[in-house]
Order: sequence, then structure tokens, then C-alpha cells
Amino acid sequence: MNTREIGSIAEQKAVEYLLRCGFEIVDRNFYIRGGEIDIIAKKDAIIHFVEVKSGDDFEPIYNVTPTKLQRIIKTALVYLQKHKLHASYQIDVITIHNDQISFVENVTMF
Repeated sequence: MNTREIGSIAEQKAVEYLLRCGFEIVDRNFYIRGGEIDIIAKKDAIIHFVEVKSGDDFEPIYNVTPTKLQRIIKTALVYLQKHKLHASYQIDVITIHNDQISFVENVTMF
């Protein structure tokens, strides 16, 4: 199985997790030049831009670097502007490590 297939499986698991937690899935794989948002979800009038990372040999949260986070923020702002949304939003990360799902909400840079 290649990395794209593994990523698609991880994203589907993340979608299922979010649905079980009461989120509405608004969009998936929103892409602009220089960035992509894996999942865009909504809950309690807040838009959640969700990055999905998976891995068995390492802790996948470490793949969300400051540079990656900046790209996600830039892409999220383009999404909000393109869809003329004036809602509260946050950046979240779902990691899947050895079939364990972790949900890290409202990720920011220090």
C-alpha cells in the first residue's frame, strides 16, 4: 500500500471519528497552490480545519511543523474568503498512531 492510500484510509477514519463526535463534514481535501486542508468540519457554529496525520513507527503529531501550520492557516483563510464565511474557526489535528485516534483541538504556534 502506498502513502496516498494510507493517507486516504487515515482521513476516512478521521471523518468517521468526527461524525461520531457530532461534527458535520463540510468539505474534504480543499486545495490551493501551496496548501491543503484534509477535512473541514463544523460544530457549534465553529469551522474546524482538520489536518490528519498517521504513522505506526513514529508519533505523527511531529509532522505538523511550524511551516506546515502556516500553510494550513493560509489555506484556511483562503477557504473562508472564497466561501464568504465570517465564522469563528480553529485549526485541529487528528493523529492516528497504531490505530489509536487522538484529537488535538485549536493548535497554535508558540
